[in-house]
Amino acid sequence: MTSQTTVDAADETPDAPSTPGPAKGLRGHPWLTLFSVAIGVMMVALDGTIVAIANPAIAKDLGTSMAGVQWITNGYLLALAVALITAGKLGDRFGHRQTFLIGIAGFALASGAIGFSGSVSLVVTFRVLQGLFGALLMPAALGLLRATFPAEKLNMAIGIWGMVIGASTAAGPIVGGLLVEHVSWQSVFFINVPVGVVALVFGLVILKDHRAKNAPRSFDIAGIVLLSGAMFSLILAIIKTGDGWSWSEGKTWGLIGLSLVCFVAFAICETKVREPLIPLAMFKSVPLSAGTVLMVLMAIAFMGGIFFVTFYLQGVHGLSAVDSGLHLLPLTAMMIIASPVAGLLITKFGPRVPLVGGMLATAAAMFGMSTLEADTGTVTMSFWFGLLGLGLAPVMVGATEVIVGNAPLELSGVAGGLQQSAMQVGGALGTAVLGAVMASRVSNDLPGNWADAKLPPLSPDQLDQAASAIQLGAAPVPPNVPKPVAEQITTVAHDTFMSGMGLACTVAGIVAVVAAFVAILTKAGSNTEAGAASVHI
Repeated sequence: MTSQTTVDAADETPDAPSTPGPAKGLRGHPWLTLFSVAIGVMMVALDGTIVAIANPAIAKDLGTSMAGVQWITNGYLLALAVALITAGKLGDRFGHRQTFLIGIAGFALASGAIGFSGSVSLVVTFRVLQGLFGALLMPAALGLLRATFPAEKLNMAIGIWGMVIGASTAAGPIVGGLLVEHVSWQSVFFINVPVGVVALVFGLVILKDHRAKNAPRSFDIAGIVLLSGAMFSLILAIIKTGDGWSWSEGKTWGLIGLSLVCFVAFAICETKVREPLIPLAMFKSVPLSAGTVLMVLMAIAFMGGIFFVTFYLQGVHGLSAVDSGLHLLPLTAMMIIASPVAGLLITKFGPRVPLVGGMLATAAAMFGMSTLEADTGTVTMSFWFGLLGLGLAPVMVGATEVIVGNAPLELSGVAGGLQQSAMQVGGALGTAVLGAVMASRVSNDLPGNWADAKLPPLSPDQLDQAASAIQLGAAPVPPNVPKPVAEQITTVAHDTFMSGMGLACTVAGIVAVVAAFVAILTKAGSNTEAGAASVHI
């Protein structure tokens, strides 16, 4: 192949150009490359939240519990998180163009398969495949940008790249609402097929292959297995506590213990192998470490908090999927408006102040959302949603520069994978941890609220079934119940749900405050402007 020959020659020639030269024609043109990768990145980022608005419809159609719905989200996020760093190394080793195109094709095919799935187990299975293929294209996109753009324009390109991710993440609920209400929940996944075809065509025509000169030549299989096992065990333990397991049970702590053992073994393994999955020396950089932790904490607060908002809008307020998405428009609009402004501020003043301010605004928004009631009006909701978008924008835009800019140049793919992996791990932890918080509060409050309303007593099994419905914002009203009794049950269900959601949002706000302190340790990377020099074309 021509691209292979070009890259190999560059690797062997010490005088290969250190910065991208002027683009000739379509292939390798910087701005067309940005446009091409943005289509793929948009598809993956959108899918992280577009499914949130479809969760109630999926749960109703497939008859699943809160844990089942969580796995539809977490299966995708976990697969992304586990595979992103490995995918970054694949791009560094075999070429970012190839991994990007394979990721696009696989993501589109897995999306179509989900639309034809008739059970939760199949949906989760194909969501995992979606995540694996999505992991291939995310760090490859960043690697292509760093290789294609001249040094003086790289910051601008990374800022736009971050803005696309942020805007797509925020736009998910609106797009999902339109599709769910006017077509079906399956259409949320089918839409990725034509978008994937467009992205694939653009990629084949425009993208030019690039590989780092000092890219890794082997893969840390033991590291991949240990890190995957550690994260899977931890998330499974947390999710199961929200689906019937107790924190006092041996099997819960057995999984947590297994996770800790795997994490420790992973850390030891990384110090022994020649080319580790995550070179631990990277974390000697305090800003890089702080940026990674910041991404995890931000995603816990954002993804965990927004997970319940869709159930609140549709279940408690009784809004349609489209109206739910429209109620989240302030969040989307503020992220789109604030992202380029945040990019300018970060370029001029550095990332520290915008990131700290963004996380404090996020914390304020989450604390505000914890005060929402079953009858809260649109204006109040819009204010808190808009403030959340304002707070998230600088973090979405700035964290990429902090992590990638402070990483060694030859590990650009690994750093890109680390940044996205941190976000996906945080998203999975957010839905799992806050889901467990919600489940615990609902289970604790429901018996007392039910008794105080003088409703007919329920057996333990009936209480469990009612709690499962309430966690999804639904009122467990049996058929043929007199209207006054149905209204009482609905009031109890909504009050109990709001108590759980309030606690979950409070926890998310506390996490955001911690993230603001972590953001103090960030600074602009010394490698960002020299990013292009690491890639020989």
